[in-house]
Amino acid sequence: MSDKSTDIRELTLEEVQALVAELGEKPYRAKQLWEWLWKKKARSWEAMSDLPKTFRAQLAERCVLRPLVLAEEQRSTDGTVKCAFRTHDGHVVEGVLIPTPTRLTACISSQIGCSLTCTFCATGKLKRIRNLGVGEIFDQVVLIDELARKYYKEGLTNIVYMGMGEPLLNYANTLRSAERINAQDGLGMGARRITVSTAGIAKMIRKLADDDPKFSLALSLHAANDAKRGRIMPINEQNSLAELKDALRLYTRRTGRSVTFEYILLRGFNDSLADAQELVKYASDVHAKVNLIEYNPIDGGEYGRTDPEVAEAFQQYVEKKGIVTRIRRSRGRDIDAACGQLANKNEPALKEGERVMK
Repeated sequence: MSDKSTDIRELTLEEVQALVAELGEKPYRAKQLWEWLWKKKARSWEAMSDLPKTFRAQLAERCVLRPLVLAEEQRSTDGTVKCAFRTHDGHVVEGVLIPTPTRLTACISSQIGCSLTCTFCATGKLKRIRNLGVGEIFDQVVLIDELARKYYKEGLTNIVYMGMGEPLLNYANTLRSAERINAQDGLGMGARRITVSTAGIAKMIRKLADDDPKFSLALSLHAANDAKRGRIMPINEQNSLAELKDALRLYTRRTGRSVTFEYILLRGFNDSLADAQELVKYASDVHAKVNLIEYNPIDGGEYGRTDPEVAEAFQQYVEKKGIVTRIRRSRGRDIDAACGQLANKNEPALKEGERVMK
């Protein structure tokens, strides 16, 4: 390890133990340090109060600790809170606290920007700058949980990797951050409360089947035929629906867990009875549940929101065919915090030159 280059939260427990031994400390210090990093959520070396000052000074010489900073928060009329987080190298990424009568959910990001250019999504208009590290993903949950306790007097109940970026293109950090959120020596959140959403990368879904992480998997489908899906999601060109189906079947067979399809209803594009029939066939083949999502307008977008009665008819048709289906109501639209709207429209991002302008 070279001086001041190692992000300590990128190290495994075994690597932390080796570092502690190398620095001449007793083995139990590794457990103390590990707990400060993940269970006690320390944001500085100074906060690790039961570690000797000399040891902390050694750690500061050898490693860096790079917490995210909450740079801005915006509150919606419906209680949703959108957060702008600043990274150690001056970039900005967004996360959202979504309150409902039964849940307090953190929607977190896995990348700064996104490379997938889905046409209905504002984040797709941003360039991908880099992957977020394990600690940066973890910190979003910590900081949003603090806001949940501040505004709602309760901690988070659910975590969804549905913010900026494609989690499976940051595979290792996504899996490890979810493990730290779930672990008893981390945040201790139940694995069933954690959902990772992907635009659909067949190769990585097959890898998930092998690695068998305990979180739930959601797939952004949005159309059940290749022609339509390819129009709105360029990733479909390399990951056809047939290829995705094979990967999802492997995943469900090996893990024993079902998959949820996320399906944004776009007026006049994918909300007809014929579209519902295609969705039923595809979801039935994978044994998937379906979340129908209200479309949220974005700057320069070409789509409109499906009329409520059309959405209701679509939902009822799919449900009658034996597929668990619900309509997910949008929250935080007035502050551009709803699904598909995260585009760094905040002052910190404007200052860093990472804001999408109208």
